[in-house]
Amino acid sequence: MPRTASPAVRAALLERAAEMLTRREPVTLRALVEGTGASTMAVYTHFGGMPGLWRAVRQEGFTRLAARLGTVPTSDDPVRDLAALGAAYVASALAAPALYRAMFDAAAELEDPDAAAAPFQALVDAAARARDAGRFAPDSDPEAVATRYWASGHGLTLLVLTGVLPADALAAHAPAVAAALFAAAGDDAQRAARSVSAGWSLPASAE
Repeated sequence: MPRTASPAVRAALLERAAEMLTRREPVTLRALVEGTGASTMAVYTHFGGMPGLWRAVRQEGFTRLAARLGTVPTSDDPVRDLAALGAAYVASALAAPALYRAMFDAAAELEDPDAAAAPFQALVDAAARARDAGRFAPDSDPEAVATRYWASGHGLTLLVLTGVLPADALAAHAPAVAAALFAAAGDDAQRAARSVSAGWSLPASAE
């Protein structure tokens, strides 16, 4: 393989590393490149070595998540937007489950911590809009609301990805949990449920 960077090779190595990590397989240079068409030198070409690879694996998960959340349009209903961001979060995890799980392996540093924080900040911003629009209580803390929403969604998503719960548990429980959290933040319960119903949408395969 030429010692020039290739986006396709880089992506293949990242995805394989994440899958091996998820399966708890020993990760050696030779095992990593097996089946990718790349040589062991590719790890150094793209990442500077194994520590750089692990940093990149975590970062890639957050990069893809930020890109998915970036497709959610802003509407005049911030509670609906929060629900849509939650659904996009889940869809991103389902699309790349190994990368999603690797994102939260804090044993590896991140290449760009600020960029990794962007998805959470999107939740904070939407919660602040909901407060400013009078949907959430004036004294509600957008960061606290976002943290509770993220933590509950992450927990449910991880239970599905690890096979503890069936895939249909997401559609069955995630919208109800979101509506309850938003009502606890000060929104009218029925209005919150309507906004969540309007914003929550997953790919058909995940419903």
